[in-house]
Amino acid sequence: MNNQVQSYLDRIGFKGSLDGSAKTLAALQERHLYSVPYENLDILERKALSLDPEELFQKIVVRQRGGYCFELNALFGWLLRELGYKVTDLVARFWRDETQLPPKRRHHVLKVEAEGSEYLCDVGVGGVVPIRPLALIEGLVQQQGEEYYRLERDSEHGWVLCEQKHGGWPRIYSFTEEPQLPKDYLFASFWCENAPDSIFTKCPIVAIRTPEGRHTVFDREFRVFNSEGVRTFTPETDEAYKEALLAYFGIVI
Repeated sequence: MNNQVQSYLDRIGFKGSLDGSAKTLAALQERHLYSVPYENLDILERKALSLDPEELFQKIVVRQRGGYCFELNALFGWLLRELGYKVTDLVARFWRDETQLPPKRRHHVLKVEAEGSEYLCDVGVGGVVPIRPLALIEGLVQQQGEEYYRLERDSEHGWVLCEQKHGGWPRIYSFTEEPQLPKDYLFASFWCENAPDSIFTKCPIVAIRTPEGRHTVFDREFRVFNSEGVRTFTPETDEAYKEALLAYFGIVI
């Protein structure tokens, strides 16, 4: 194992067996989501993002920052390949909270093979999504704690990830199995970084999963979700805001 892989595993607090199994894959994804925040703070600072694996390693592992889907899933895919998994990079169309057909595909997801089966892996969403890989099996309801997911097939949009919510199965995102090259994500990432109507250019968005729930930030409001409910607070000063980012997300600005 090379030093970068070990540093990455240390970053996410993974201490289990590296046997290439589906169980290990699930543990790696879960530890990643508990350790590396989703965040757009560099975009707001007008710092151009790089999708180069070495620069992503420096940002996420060495500087212990987070990122968004094009950064997080690119680096997680690199780690899985280094550990011997077969990984295919895919692109998805995000449906959650959309009232019409989403106009563009702007989400990076991974198809990973383990023990002869294929799984959907994703560490690049700020909202509630599967914390462990989902088997690519049509119609199978897959429970993760109190959350329920299933993958459907659509003749036009391919695989569709759905969540059980309010008695129905609304869509989260859809994706086809056409492999993507690293440069295929450059255009979508550039749009997310620079477009006036991109959600990433408007205000801070930060999130991380925890064993008890989630921590999130939208603009200046912090939310701490656990089994007892949600606690919200808004730091009164910039210094207090930075201290809260460190305390709840491990982010140093």
